Amino acid sequence: MKTLSIDLETFSDIDIAKCGAYKYAQSPNFEILLFGYSIDGGEVQVIDMAQGEKIPEDVLEMIVDENVLKTAYNAVFERVCLSTYLHRHYPSLISSRYLSPYSWRCTLVWAAYCGYPLSLKDAGAALGLEKQKLEEGKELIRYFCVPCNPTKTNGGRTRNLPVHAKEKWELFVSYNKRDVEVELQIHDKLSFNPVPDSVWDEYHIDQEINDRGILVDMQMVENAIRLDKRTRDVLVSTMQKITELENPNSVQQLREWLGKSGMEMESLGKKDVAAILPSTTGDVKKVLQLRQQLAKSSVKKYHAMENAAGNDNRARGMFQFYGANRTGRFSGRLVQLQNLPQNHLPDLDEARALVKAGNFEAMEMLYDDIPDTLSQLIRTAFIPAPGYRYYVADFSAIEARVLSFLAGEQWRIEVFKNGGDIYCASASQMFKVPVEKHGINGHLRQKGKIAELALGYGGGAGALKAMGALSMGLQEEELQPLVDAWRQANPQIVRFWWNVDSMIKKAIKEQTTTKLGSISFQYAGSHMFIQLPSGRKLSYVEPRIGQNKFGGESIQYMGVGATKKWELLESYGPKFVENIIQAISRDILCYAMKNLRNERIVAHVHDELIIECPPETKLEDICERMSQTPPWIEGLYLRADGFTADHYKKD
Repeated sequence: MKTLSIDLETFSDIDIAKCGAYKYAQSPNFEILLFGYSIDGGEVQVIDMAQGEKIPEDVLEMIVDENVLKTAYNAVFERVCLSTYLHRHYPSLISSRYLSPYSWRCTLVWAAYCGYPLSLKDAGAALGLEKQKLEEGKELIRYFCVPCNPTKTNGGRTRNLPVHAKEKWELFVSYNKRDVEVELQIHDKLSFNPVPDSVWDEYHIDQEINDRGILVDMQMVENAIRLDKRTRDVLVSTMQKITELENPNSVQQLREWLGKSGMEMESLGKKDVAAILPSTTGDVKKVLQLRQQLAKSSVKKYHAMENAAGNDNRARGMFQFYGANRTGRFSGRLVQLQNLPQNHLPDLDEARALVKAGNFEAMEMLYDDIPDTLSQLIRTAFIPAPGYRYYVADFSAIEARVLSFLAGEQWRIEVFKNGGDIYCASASQMFKVPVEKHGINGHLRQKGKIAELALGYGGGAGALKAMGALSMGLQEEELQPLVDAWRQANPQIVRFWWNVDSMIKKAIKEQTTTKLGSISFQYAGSHMFIQLPSGRKLSYVEPRIGQNKFGGESIQYMGVGATKKWELLESYGPKFVENIIQAISRDILCYAMKNLRNERIVAHVHDELIIECPPETKLEDICERMSQTPPWIEGLYLRADGFTADHYKKD
């Protein structure tokens, strides 16, 4: 199979960071400036399209030929941009909205699969390539690829062309060529660990979902933004009247006012304000309540939807395949579906209808906290296409099921087999009494739930706090006993943590392969691989045995840390177990996507699929296909539950 490696430099007046590649390429002013390419790893050629050069006919034929493999770093950009270019200049060569992703491979995905950073520059540096991405690139892109401000000096122009800076343009051509060369080098460097065909198939499904997009109710969004502005103006005005401050949104000004009112506060963060509110009275209480309402970030999400929606009101490019390279899970882009506020309004549909209709007076009369109401309505701005309904299905306790299965914690496996409530069962096992939801000892279920969510991967009292245990009513002195009780109730899981720890240490020390059930740990070259039941591998770069802050052994490897830099990271058994469980849960979700690939999947959130279906579709059929256990993890009990709706929501 022939291979065509591609890198584009383009111009558009759309902000790609805010709107994404799909909308960026829709702009009437979009154009390809430089087309760098290599055929079968040969000499890199650059077509200077900004100065009238054309893509050769044989290369155009390769772009649309399904039997020619196209590669690029973050290939969705090249594929979408070339789709627009072909529609405008060679419409006879393309019959669908976007070039089919099936003959495309993304080098970014390959780098992430091998444990390297997602950016081309950082991946090249981490791999120690002979040729690195040119540092001048950012400045050149700012100069040629985005509009410029008109000034007297530049003659009032709004765009820089090659003729305006010939030396810069020559350097830009070199930059384009170098990017293709760097991508080819990455190919060579990563050849030791090819991405399996099954993962490329998942990537192609991901690209189909991104191409399809999700429909945004623009009338709802525009009215929500207008209502939010109107409400914020009133809130700020009210704060100004009470405080007599010029800008009550200013943290410094407000802290000074609070201090003069007898309320000294180090921080005005949401949690700090919420913690102090019950002990306040009078104007101080009113002002802090107003600040809490203003702190709602709901309008940002509505603006993100408005920015991402294309000319058909569908938001595309919402998901990054392999966005989390330690597990291979998806990450969100643009609107960030993964962190939308939940909805608990009892009259959700009625509130949505009022906002959509622009009935602001009724909203203000019925709801005391408009920002909070708008926040809860965010999900409902996503709607199915005319003639369809949303079928939303998600896995029940997927990570708990996988962890129990791999560790062999039999009592938990029986709970899942019999369709029980794991939170009740966990509380019952921990406290040695029967626990029923809304029944006998029902108050203990919450403790079982918080323990299940926080403690499965070696977490202690700190993990319970981070999960919100104290705000849920648990006392500080209860936390460590809760940790101890959960671990005593789950001895096989605790043993599994440390078995994984010892298997990894042995693999690294002896530079060999070790195995634990259906999972293997392999030291090979400069990597440690964890092979999952699906056959997919997790990659850890330059693994070694080091010393932790307590003086004991620790497992170390190179990766992108909390600082977003490529650095030495430290881990241990329970943390690797978290990677493994989340990675397998991700593989199960992808297996469900394959089972449902002929349906119109428009989005997914963690362990949930959102599908546009004709109304005659049976929900039971969708849930049954989603619940099918993959053949590579036979014996695992899965369950998917779902609902249908005319807009997205959290059931």
